[in-house]
Amino acid sequence: MRMMLTGGALLALVARTALAQSAPPSQAQAAPKLEDRASGYCDFVRGVADAESALELAPELYASFGVVNAGESSGGGALGKPKPRLTAGLGYDFVGLYRGTTIRKRAEADCRRQRAVAMLEAAVHQGPALGEDAALEARARVLQESLPRAEELVTALRNDLREGRSTLEELNAVQVRLDNLRELATNTALARAQIAGRPQFAQGQRLESLLEEMRAADDEVESYSGGLRRAEAWELSLRGGYDEVFNVEQSVPLSGQILLTYNLGHLWQGSANARAREGRRQASLQEVTGVSQRISELMADLRARHRTEESRLREVSTLVADLEGQLREVEALQTREVRRFRDYLLLELTRLRAEQAYLRAHVDALTSLVGTGAP
Repeated sequence: MRMMLTGGALLALVARTALAQSAPPSQAQAAPKLEDRASGYCDFVRGVADAESALELAPELYASFGVVNAGESSGGGALGKPKPRLTAGLGYDFVGLYRGTTIRKRAEADCRRQRAVAMLEAAVHQGPALGEDAALEARARVLQESLPRAEELVTALRNDLREGRSTLEELNAVQVRLDNLRELATNTALARAQIAGRPQFAQGQRLESLLEEMRAADDEVESYSGGLRRAEAWELSLRGGYDEVFNVEQSVPLSGQILLTYNLGHLWQGSANARAREGRRQASLQEVTGVSQRISELMADLRARHRTEESRLREVSTLVADLEGQLREVEALQTREVRRFRDYLLLELTRLRAEQAYLRAHVDALTSLVGTGAP
């Protein structure tokens, strides 16, 4: 009996150690930077993995009761009168250590894959507006700083009109430019509100890197699945416990057994698993409506926008530099006509600076997302 209890304690200790070592990382350690749209899925696959691995990592209790032939016949054979037999004890399959830890590793890989997919889906949902939030913020900042000055110019021009120092045509021309700036500010605020309501994409992330991460995690999931299929061919178990045949003299009513089994089908599993792994990779690439195809299309669109806006940024920067030079020249002149021209320059320069800030921020964001403009 003492041997049985000692063996059971050792088996329980092995299982407890395996459970502790293979426990998944805490939720706090895997906290996402922005928003985790895969948290529910990760909780699901981790819960399923914990439930499955618990059976693999823990020892099993067994008990049976029946009759066996015991004693000796009159001729010295083994056929005696059937005797009741009771067996009970603990068993442990050491291959279950591998299966249990692999199940949990597969769940973590599946979680990483889903996190990458969720982020890529957010990018697809934003579409061509991806990376525009920073550009809109830059434009809004320029307009917020410049609109009060533009309002002051129009107010001063209205006062000059009442005193006869300006004409209605001059006031209308400046008022139209001010209204254009107000409309630009309103449209910018509306576009920012629309983007804020969509799934957010973490700044600094590169689409190609996320796509590679998703594919690597998906391949890892299949690799672990193949390993689990191959492990089914093996069993290395230890059993021990109480074993008593009633009405038969036994010095120690204990039993122990080590069992090793191997399924010959394991010899053909390697090539089949390799085909499954490669097939899964090809299926992900060939899926017309899959995330890989949609991200490839989005990257092609963003690269085209990157090239176009780089060119437009150079043009606008040249215009801004030219208008700033003209403004410096007319600032020293104090005639009424020059002041009116200066007002036009200031309003037009405000619009161009807002566009320049938008283009510069958008080009930087697109560079971070897709790299250079080259496909």
